[in-house]
Amino acid sequence: MAGFVKAFLLRIVSGGCVAMSLLTPAPAQQLQDPTRPPELIGQGEETVSSGPVLQSVLIAPDRKVAIISGQAVSLGQRFNGARVVGISETQVVLRNGSELQTLKLFPDIDKHRSSAKVGAESAAGKIHRKK
Repeated sequence: MAGFVKAFLLRIVSGGCVAMSLLTPAPAQQLQDPTRPPELIGQGEETVSSGPVLQSVLIAPDRKVAIISGQAVSLGQRFNGARVVGISETQVVLRNGSELQTLKLFPDIDKHRSSAKVGAESAAGKIHRKK
C-alpha cells in the first residue's frame, strides 16, 4: 500500500511541475504609447511631411499657444524664422516675409459647407477625409 501512495504522490508532484511550467509568463509584448508624438511612433515608417508639424493647440482667455514640431510658440513669436500670425482651434498661420504658411492640426480632413436643404447635417458643414 505504501508503494501505491508513493507512486500516487509522485504523479501529483510531477503533474504539478508540468502545470507550473505551462503557467510561466510569455515575453511581454511591446506596446506603443498612443500619446507619443507622431514622429516617435514606429521607427521604420515614412514621414508624411518634411516641414513643420502642428501637434497641439492651447487656447485660453489670456493666451494662445501652439506646439509646432515639439516647440511651444505663442502668437507673435517666431518659429524657424517665420512669425506666428494666427492661432485657431485647428490651425496656425506662419508669415515669412510675404509668404503665408498654414499648418493644420488635422491635415487629412477637409471641411465643406453644406447647403441649407440638407436636414440632418449641421450648418457648419460636412467633414470629409482626403483620399
